[in-house]
Amino acid sequence: MAKLAAEFETSAFTLEQCPRWNRVEVAIAGRSNVGKSSLLNALTGAKGLARTSGTPGRTQSLNFFVAGADLAIVDLPGFGYARVPEKIAREIAAMMTDYLSARENLAALIVLVDSRRGPEKEETRLAATARARGVEVIFAATKCDKLKRSERSAALAKFRALETAPILCSATSAEGIDELRRRIVRIGQQARRPNPGFAPYPTHSR
Repeated sequence: MAKLAAEFETSAFTLEQCPRWNRVEVAIAGRSNVGKSSLLNALTGAKGLARTSGTPGRTQSLNFFVAGADLAIVDLPGFGYARVPEKIAREIAAMMTDYLSARENLAALIVLVDSRRGPEKEETRLAATARARGVEVIFAATKCDKLKRSERSAALAKFRALETAPILCSATSAEGIDELRRRIVRIGQQARRPNPGFAPYPTHSR
């Protein structure tokens, strides 16, 4: 399918700083070295949309990207690797928890997991926080181009405890990118249906 055209809108460090709009939001989360920025660039077809870095953990804010008239993609800070002061790490963790547990616009959370490693407690905890309030959770197994064919079954087996089959994807080979993109677009379309509990804010100027 066509690229998911998107452009950077703003960053936020607290829930109060998040945009006051009626857009449906799909958040993307993962460890600092999972290839989150590369995947976001692959989804949108814009190489420089999300900055990639040789030093994982540089993203320390909620970054909002508008995609079309009613959809937004939110790049959440990476976790589990970044070498940041403990105080900042606690603040980032609290910010992510606030967003996942209270942001009314959030319709789905995409949790990125290195396909060679499998999910651990941090990914499971993020998914549980989102699911507790009815937010859809999608698992994407990244860097699948680094798996041999003979290793794929074992890699997928690591996800069985989540009761949700992951989408094998790679920003390098583009495998799974179209499928993940279609899921994002579908979520936006479904969430735009009449819903008395949605639209908590006045319409944003954009």
